[in-house]
Amino acid sequence: MRISTLRIWYQIHKWTSVICTAFMLLLCITGLPLIFHHEIDHALGYSVDPPALSSAAGRADVDAIIADAEARRPGDAVQFLVADPHQPNAWYVRMGETISNSDVSAFYTYDARSGQLLGDYPLNQGFMAVMLRLHVDMYAGLAGTLFLGAMGMLLAASLISGVVLYGPYMGKLAFGSVRRQRSQRIRWLDLHNLLGIVTLVWFLVVGLTGVINTLSIPIFGHWQSTQLAEMTATHRDHPPPAQRGSAAAAVAAAQRAEPDMQLSFMAFPGNPFAGQHHYMAFMQGTTALTAQVLKPVMVDAASAEVTASRNMPWYVTALLLSQPLHFGDYGGLPLKILWALLTVITIAVLGSGLYLWLKRRETPIEERLQKLRLQTAGVEAVRQ
Repeated sequence: MRISTLRIWYQIHKWTSVICTAFMLLLCITGLPLIFHHEIDHALGYSVDPPALSSAAGRADVDAIIADAEARRPGDAVQFLVADPHQPNAWYVRMGETISNSDVSAFYTYDARSGQLLGDYPLNQGFMAVMLRLHVDMYAGLAGTLFLGAMGMLLAASLISGVVLYGPYMGKLAFGSVRRQRSQRIRWLDLHNLLGIVTLVWFLVVGLTGVINTLSIPIFGHWQSTQLAEMTATHRDHPPPAQRGSAAAAVAAAQRAEPDMQLSFMAFPGNPFAGQHHYMAFMQGTTALTAQVLKPVMVDAASAEVTASRNMPWYVTALLLSQPLHFGDYGGLPLKILWALLTVITIAVLGSGLYLWLKRRETPIEERLQKLRLQTAGVEAVRQ
């Protein structure tokens, strides 16, 4: 590789790394506890499992559960009814100050068999809430989320340029070499390169899925303005129903329409995910992969009749598949532990890169690149 080309790749790697490293460290440190957010919530008592009941226990009336949630916060509106395939004996009710408000005012857990309230999730408080906000938007809203997405793109450029430089650098060294007899900076450089190349694919996957996740608001906004608008177009000029129909009937109708799927969550009439005249039941598959893909089933809020059903467009499906992959939430606790170990290694890569930048030598870049060129020439001569 010519010295001029190496210089360009070196500059790309250096500056993309310098700009994004501090933010990637923030995301790794905050993302580490978020990998285990389910387990941590259980340990802190924030999420509660339904008690064991006899196998003959029936199912509670969903409408009664909704009515109980509304009675607890009479000024608020029920936005979503949420299910969890890993906890089939629970219903979750999300409420907001208004039906369309994106902020959550309450998140209740109910026993799906007895209808008993089990818990009220503490919102916007505690260690995990701070970690989540720092990881998602750094308390800067959509602008912060999109900024972190841009840092993710710089990370991808840093990783790709690092791979290009890795070959010339390792020209005369065996894979995995750490020259312990050399200076501290050389040892850190060798360790940085080793850990970086070992975690390259994982780090690139997690980084790119993180970038996709930062686009969730624009992606769902586009879906609402296109596919959802088409599904609700026939009722666009109709007045909203004077009274909301049965939520339980809407769930049952959606289940009949998609018998091989199960409910993930259902948006209530007036919510931006449902429109003014319908419930929108988002159904999911029953396997590890298909459980991540949603299919919206639109149910008339007055008659409980299914009026439309569509597969999600590819860009929404890409987002839905990237979210659990980003946090290693596909394969249970073993995969989460692997994700955590790789995150710790990545923190070491980022930290060593920052150290190398702060302790960089005064050797001119032309001299360093010349050494890389000589190494490359030596390797080529041996091959010939």
